[in-house]
Amino acid sequence: MAADPARLRGRATVTRRHRMMAAGASGATRSSTAPPDLLGYGVCPVEDGRPNPYDPMALDSEDTGVIRETKAALVDNASIVGGGDVEQVRDRDPESSLGRSTTSQPRRYWPTQCHALQEIFFVRLNILLVFVPLGQLAKIFEYNSAIIFSTNFLAIIPLASLLGSATEALSAHVGQLFGGLLNATFGNAVEMIMCVQAVKAGLIQVVQGNLLGSILSNLLLVLGMAICASGILRKQQSFNAQGAAANMTCQAVASISVCLPTMFRAVSGASEADVLMISRVCSIFLMLVYGLFLYFQLKTHADLFAEEDGEEDTSDMLAPSPSVLLLFLATLVVAACSEALVDSIEEVSENYGLPKAFIGVILLPIVGNAAEHATAVTCAYKGMMDLALGVAVGSSTQIALFVVPCAVMFGWIYDQPMNLAFRNFDTACQMLSVFLVSQVLQHGNTNWLHGSMLMTTYLLIACITWFIPE
Repeated sequence: MAADPARLRGRATVTRRHRMMAAGASGATRSSTAPPDLLGYGVCPVEDGRPNPYDPMALDSEDTGVIRETKAALVDNASIVGGGDVEQVRDRDPESSLGRSTTSQPRRYWPTQCHALQEIFFVRLNILLVFVPLGQLAKIFEYNSAIIFSTNFLAIIPLASLLGSATEALSAHVGQLFGGLLNATFGNAVEMIMCVQAVKAGLIQVVQGNLLGSILSNLLLVLGMAICASGILRKQQSFNAQGAAANMTCQAVASISVCLPTMFRAVSGASEADVLMISRVCSIFLMLVYGLFLYFQLKTHADLFAEEDGEEDTSDMLAPSPSVLLLFLATLVVAACSEALVDSIEEVSENYGLPKAFIGVILLPIVGNAAEHATAVTCAYKGMMDLALGVAVGSSTQIALFVVPCAVMFGWIYDQPMNLAFRNFDTACQMLSVFLVSQVLQHGNTNWLHGSMLMTTYLLIACITWFIPE
C-alpha cells in the first residue's frame, strides 16, 4: 500500500523540529547515550547530566511496560487511521498486547458453522417442519388415515431439502469423485427410503408408479417450468448440449431396460419367475451403467459437466462433522415419516377413492422433488440453464439408473416380487417422454414454447393416471 504524502510530510516536519530544538537549545547538548527511536518521530532532546528516559538500561520494568503499552496503542491508531498492517506489528513485537491475539482461526469456526446452519434452516420452506411431530402423533394416536397421510406428506417436503443441503455440504469437502458417489447415494434419499418402505409393505405398483413419476416430473414438469421461467426474460437460452446428450442417452438405456421385461411378460409361456429374474439381471446392468456414467462425468469427461463458477469455496459451508450428523438425523426422521405415509396409502385409497396410480405417479414424487423443483426453476430464471438441467435431467438419470435397480434389489432382499415389468401405459409414457425431451435438448438452446410443450405432456399423463383402474 502506497504511503500517504501528507503523512510523510507531517512526519518529516516533526523530525526536523525536534532536531532544531536539540541543536539550538541553550545549555543543552546531545547525551552520549543516543535514545532509541521508539515512536518513529526522530530523537527528542535530553538535557546533559540527567538520566536518559529513553535508555532501556536506565528504565525499570514498570516504565518498560508503560512504553510498550504506549507503542501498542499508537500502532493501533496508525492501523486504523492510515491503514497500517497490524499483522506485521504482531510479527515484529510478539510480546506486545497485539501479539496475544493471533489465535483467531479457532474462534471463527463456530460462528461460521452457526451461520451455515442458519442458511440451511432459516428458509420459508422449513415452516413445514412443524408437521413432523404432528405426523408422528397422528400415527401414534391412530387418527384418521387422511390426517396421517397429509401431515407426513407435508413433513417430508422440508426434510428432503435438509437432506439435499447436508449432502451438498458434505460432498464439497470430500473431493469430486466421492462427492459424486455421495450425491448418487443420498441425492434421491427420500425416493429411496419411500421405495424401501413400500416394497416391504408389498405395494409394488405404488413403488413402480413412484419411480416412474419421479422420472416424469423431473423430465417434463421441472424441466418445462425451468425453460418457461428462463423464457420470461430471454428469447432463447443456450446450454451445454453435450452434457445433456449424455444424460438423455442414459435415460434411453434405462427406458429400454424397463421396456424389455414388460414386453417379455407378454410373450407366450413367460412366467412371473422368469420376469423377476430378468428384472434382477437388468438391474445389475443398470447399476453398472450408472457407475460408468459417474466415471465418465467425474473423471474422463469432467469438462463437459464443469460448472461455470469453477471450484466452490467451502470456507463458509457446513463442516464435515455437522454435515454427517445432519444427514444421519434427517435420514432417520424421513424414514419414520415415510413409513407412516406408506402405511396410510391403502386406507386413503379405499376410503376416499384416490387411485393408487395417481398417488404413486403424481403425489409421491412431489414430496421428494419439491426442493429440487424450486432450485431448478430459480436457476433457470437467473440464466443458469446448465445448472437447471443438471438438477432436472441429472436427477431423473440418477433415479432411472440407480434408484430403480436398487428398488428391485431391495425386493430381492425382502422377498417381494419387485420387477421392471411396469404397466404398458407406464412404459409408453417413459419411452415417449425421453424421446420428447431428447428432441427439445438436441440443439443446445431452448425457448418458452419448448417448456410449454413439456408441461402440457405432463398434464396429459396426470389426467389419464387419475382414470387408471385398480
